[in-house]
Amino acid sequence: MKLDTESLARYLETHIEGFKGPITEKAFSEGQSNPTFLLDTPGGRYVLRCKPPGELLKSAHAVDREYRVMSALANTEVPVPQMLVFCDDDSVIGSMFYIMEFIDGRIFWDPTLPDLANHDRTAIYDQMNRALTALHRVDTDAVGLSDYGKPGNYFERQVHRWIKQYRASETENIPTMETLIQWLPDNMPEDDGRVSIVHGDFRLDNMIFHPTGPRILAVLDWELSTLGHPFADLAYQCMQWRMAHGGTMSGLGGVDRESLGIPSEAEYVARYCERMGIESIPNWDFYLAFSFFRLAAILQGVKKRAIEGNASSTKAHDMGALTRPLSEMGAALIQ
Repeated sequence: MKLDTESLARYLETHIEGFKGPITEKAFSEGQSNPTFLLDTPGGRYVLRCKPPGELLKSAHAVDREYRVMSALANTEVPVPQMLVFCDDDSVIGSMFYIMEFIDGRIFWDPTLPDLANHDRTAIYDQMNRALTALHRVDTDAVGLSDYGKPGNYFERQVHRWIKQYRASETENIPTMETLIQWLPDNMPEDDGRVSIVHGDFRLDNMIFHPTGPRILAVLDWELSTLGHPFADLAYQCMQWRMAHGGTMSGLGGVDRESLGIPSEAEYVARYCERMGIESIPNWDFYLAFSFFRLAAILQGVKKRAIEGNASSTKAHDMGALTRPLSEMGAALIQ
């Protein structure tokens, strides 16, 4: 996807105070969903995020929701970039987009954090835990997000949604996906009434850290955020402890975490519970199995877009190939 930088500059000069073109664009190569560009201008740097071109699944690529939730979280303890403008006029660059501030910091792709000292690794994992609990404690009424999701059982809605999304992007039969599609609706925990803002894709590489310290400057990629059950975010992040180290989506499986100063899954969950003021999390295997299924369904969508030529990342084919092994990990939890 190429931007019409002249049209974009004209629009931004009338909608962002002090903005002045011309614009030099550079696409970020990482990320699987919404195309993201660094904009260099005489007055500074900005980031543009937009819907991809082509035919899209209904409710996917919700950059409008990303803009809304990050705007709402601006004055909370959840670190987010400053939102500058949202545009739903397709005539500007061909699809809806928003502009946010550029944040100069570090993004870590390897969860073992190989270039850091043990105390920094420990601090970074603790900061992620702190940011997650800060998000789950946000008063949705106070930030104007009480209508950000549908009422009712979150997992019931999500299981049916991702079954539907998976069917819409299915390219082959995967037996373990069929196993999860059968098992999840029949083994859903009783709704305990917990509702919070959930990020939906809360993981290490969706955060920008301070250039020299463990502080999180911004949590990114809120496309899948909604009102839902907080344990979904926690289980989603904890998949990383179980996924193999190395490869396209590297995890902590097989890594001597204690020697690196990285908490175990049990320690990370316990610290979350302590911060949230709860004793434990029953039905943990369900939340993990659901998370593996949901991520597998998401990556199946990436695979189909890659086949159709609409994916926003050069790694899209490799990411799509993870659908089968992720579903196998989810199915292993319930067998």
